[in-house]
Amino acid sequence: MTDLILLLVSAALVNNVVLSQFYGLCSFLGVSRQRKTAVSMGFAVLFVIMIATAVAWPIYHYVLDPLELEYLQTIVFILVIAGLVQFVEMFIKKSNPGLYTALGVFLPLITTNCAVLGVALTSVQKEYSFAESMVYGIGTSVGYIIAIAVLAGIREKIENNNIAGPLKGMPIVLFSSALMAIAFVGFSGLIS
Repeated sequence: MTDLILLLVSAALVNNVVLSQFYGLCSFLGVSRQRKTAVSMGFAVLFVIMIATAVAWPIYHYVLDPLELEYLQTIVFILVIAGLVQFVEMFIKKSNPGLYTALGVFLPLITTNCAVLGVALTSVQKEYSFAESMVYGIGTSVGYIIAIAVLAGIREKIENNNIAGPLKGMPIVLFSSALMAIAFVGFSGLIS
């Protein structure tokens, strides 16, 4: 149980998928203008990561590995993720049209979000059990939600400030992200 908790904390804080591994930057930077939209995107990514992990792990261990087709894992995982994102997109469009409009083009971009594929591939490469893979997926997703929510909060505060011309827009967002990444380095001492 302790190992699973350490894996969860490590994935969420120490090895944050956005701030230390730099996966999922497209949606991280694009959807972080408002906290509500950012958190909604975070939970959509959480849902896709959890389902993708739950589907990709058995596909790898019960189909690809026994048939010695491991070299197809990336293609198979991308197809699984693409199908899941289509399902999530249809669900959000039906259940919450306002959120669907707010997420815009970034919802289909979950398909190409490196964080989702990274969790599936890392779980296989590190030979995690099914439970460890799911915990790693939860930790990675929580880390993504924390990062995107914090950046959205910073961006909301920055919006009303007087910022020098060359730093307005994306430059100040990138500086803020870099400072967040430096701050998250401080978590590296949590787990030895």
